[in-house]
Amino acid sequence: MNQADFEAFVAKLPNVEREDNFGYAFFFVGSDHRLPFVSFAAADNAYDAVSQLDRAGIFRINIGVSKASFQALVGESSNRDYTAVNTFLPHPQYAARNFICILNPEGPNVQKTKTLIEEAHALASRQAEKTNKH
Repeated sequence: MNQADFEAFVAKLPNVEREDNFGYAFFFVGSDHRLPFVSFAAADNAYDAVSQLDRAGIFRINIGVSKASFQALVGESSNRDYTAVNTFLPHPQYAARNFICILNPEGPNVQKTKTLIEEAHALASRQAEKTNKH
C-alpha cells in the first residue's frame, strides 16, 4: 500500500476529519483538532528531517497507540535508525505520548499498521466521548 491507500483507509473510519499543515496530513476524531490519532508525512521540513523523507517514494505514518501496544512494539528498543523502512519505531518527538512511526509498511506490517490505526482511532473516539460529556 502507498500513502494514498493508507490515507483512504483512515478517511473511511467513523467521524474522521482531516487537516493538512506543515506538509503533514493529520487525522482527528471529530472536530476537536488538538491531537491527531494518526498523521502522514512525505517530506522533510524545518521541524522534522530525522526520517529523511525527501527520498523518492518514502512516507512515514505516525500512530498514537496504547501504552501496552507501544511497549510491545518498541519498548526499550535501542535501534533508532529513523531512516529504516518497514520498521516500527518510537516517534522521534512524540514517543512520550505513545506514538510510534513506520516508513513505507510492507508485507505483514501493512495489516499490522492498519490494525494499529484502528486501535488509535478507538482510543481517540473514547477520548472524544469523554471530552464531549464534560
